[in-house]
Amino acid sequence: MKDLIAEMLRGQKKHLSFHTPGHKRAGADITELDYSDCLLSPRGVLWEAQADIARILGAERSFLLTDGSTSGVFSMLHCLKEAGKNRVAAPVFSHPSVFNACKVMGMTCIPIFQETRFGIPRQPTLAQTECALAQAEALCLTSPDYYGNFPDLASLSALCRKEGKPLVIDGAHGGHLHFCPERYAGSYADLWVDGVHKSLPALTQGAVVSAKTEEWGARLGESVILFRTSSPSYPIMASVEHAVKYPRNEAIELAAERFKARYGCVANADWTKLLVPFGIHCAQAQRFLEAHGVYPEFNDGNYLLFYLSPLTKRSELKKLGKLLEKLPRGAVGEDAPAGAIPMYREER
Repeated sequence: MKDLIAEMLRGQKKHLSFHTPGHKRAGADITELDYSDCLLSPRGVLWEAQADIARILGAERSFLLTDGSTSGVFSMLHCLKEAGKNRVAAPVFSHPSVFNACKVMGMTCIPIFQETRFGIPRQPTLAQTECALAQAEALCLTSPDYYGNFPDLASLSALCRKEGKPLVIDGAHGGHLHFCPERYAGSYADLWVDGVHKSLPALTQGAVVSAKTEEWGARLGESVILFRTSSPSYPIMASVEHAVKYPRNEAIELAAERFKARYGCVANADWTKLLVPFGIHCAQAQRFLEAHGVYPEFNDGNYLLFYLSPLTKRSELKKLGKLLEKLPRGAVGEDAPAGAIPMYREER
């Protein structure tokens, strides 16, 4: 399948730029021109690219985002608001964008309690979710979370269908999962966002928000206009399309699972997230690794997380493993009580 936006950008003719942006170099970083389509009302290459993405993700409608998953979360919750759903159940360790969106739109967030075990927030149980959902009109889940754990999507989506309440999923860390239908947010949600730039080869801020049905798709199309920029980056859009169409790398997936077993990573169900416990030696381990040119995704005081993608090389995993063998490990402890801090600590 062709990368339509990139092909359009490669095919453009040199021209004098009397349009934005102010660097005046044209190239890939352009604005809406007669051949480049307009994301606010796409009818050409951007429309075709979004249609391709929707087919790949199993959506009725998908929308390119150049403002990260945060704009997708705001758009999804605005859809709920417009549909008369003003009370949303969400886990206490949801990304701040969930709570911020509820605050901005005057919605009530019903917290779903989450336990922590050895410093890691656990996904809420079916019973915990059912209790909160009884007081709400919709459910917003995070799948997968920053630590590579998943809620019981099949059971929770069945609960939402039984209750007649929509399910939205913040899949900011799950853009790579459309190859795995049993774990992919789009297999269960009415609305979901993929943070494509996190685990697929897209530029930072590249994301996609999708709707399962035409009814939700129409609402979502109106909502994204409110929350995404009116000056979208064509390089970011091209990279998102490329990333969604990027082939699966099963070799690195298998290598990641072998790595987890060999180097004592915390068990999780997401191959892109290698969670290594260091306990009191966490800061020391980070300094040592960075001195050797290896930078982890985060240090939470108990664990270092190493984030993979289909572009990760097995030789890079081998180097990481050799360095880990030189480092001491310590017992991990609880770094915060449940619900005290957001689970996500990165910017989106």
